[in-house]
Amino acid sequence: MTETLALVCPAEPSERLNGVLNAALRGYPHERISWLTDRLCNRRLLFALSISAGGPGHGFYDLLAFLRTHPGCLSGSVGGVVTDGIGDLYTKSAARELVLAASLAGCTFPGRPLVEATGSLRNFTVQAKNANCSLPEAYRLAVVDLAQRVLSFSPPRRQQPKLLVLHASSRSTSNTLALWSHVRAQLELQCAVTEIGLRNGTLEDCAGCPYTTCLHFGERGSCFYGGVMVQEVYPAIRDADAVVLLCPNYNDALSANLTAAVNRLTALYRTTSFAEKAVFAIVVSGYSGGDIVASQVVSALNMNKGFWLPADFCLLETANDKGEAERLPGIEERLERFAETIRRQLTL
Repeated sequence: MTETLALVCPAEPSERLNGVLNAALRGYPHERISWLTDRLCNRRLLFALSISAGGPGHGFYDLLAFLRTHPGCLSGSVGGVVTDGIGDLYTKSAARELVLAASLAGCTFPGRPLVEATGSLRNFTVQAKNANCSLPEAYRLAVVDLAQRVLSFSPPRRQQPKLLVLHASSRSTSNTLALWSHVRAQLELQCAVTEIGLRNGTLEDCAGCPYTTCLHFGERGSCFYGGVMVQEVYPAIRDADAVVLLCPNYNDALSANLTAAVNRLTALYRTTSFAEKAVFAIVVSGYSGGDIVASQVVSALNMNKGFWLPADFCLLETANDKGEAERLPGIEERLERFAETIRRQLTL
């Protein structure tokens, strides 16, 4: 029996978005539901957002507030997002805020869960060229593809999943690594764990090679810049079922070396699908802003590189002084719950 796709629209869709949804979903069982009154758990959800020149409207922020204050309200659901903007701004930032809130409310997202339509639709230029069609038709085809993937997505399970852990921290001082060590201890019987440290001086950032150059090296499982990414990270990612990023909050951003690692994945991404690989993260902030870093993980690895995003994919903590994170009230319970989240979503 084919599942019904549940449309969640925090405001009345624009004329263009409504037309695209009607055309793209023709032939698929679907219904529009209210996030205030209808069941949201164990559904296949498509969030559809119209973005004005001033950004998302009140309905969007009401939806965010609901998701953030109702933990587990999306438990067992799989989601996708369509954003349709009047201009070129806010379509992706709104989507990543929504995906972060929905993941923390229990929703799982397949890789590339966003169809983003800017006002001009110029962001569909490459897709239209590849499909030999118009920009509006490329937009419609992208929504069709997303609907199919949301309806069919099933998280891969393994007897003993392989976890790749990437960090750029010092074990002697890092609160983030200290928390991971507790999580790792609870996972090692069920998961095979590989850790790679990306410390200063070991990793060059991507400098934006031409597409043909990047593709040339990617087809050989390599990258123009070589180094630890080619020698260690690429083979480990190919082999992994999930990547765990350890993310201390540096100025409300991923650390420079983790950012460089994500950028350097482009060569591998051109020839290797990440669709069956999950991404998790531990984010520790000295003062605040963990959600900003977590949303960067969402946009970089889930939306752009195509890793699937498990429900509750991230652990967000606040600690400053060395060793403080391990003394946080209730931290042992939260670490156990995060380890169980990883185990439950990856293992048979």
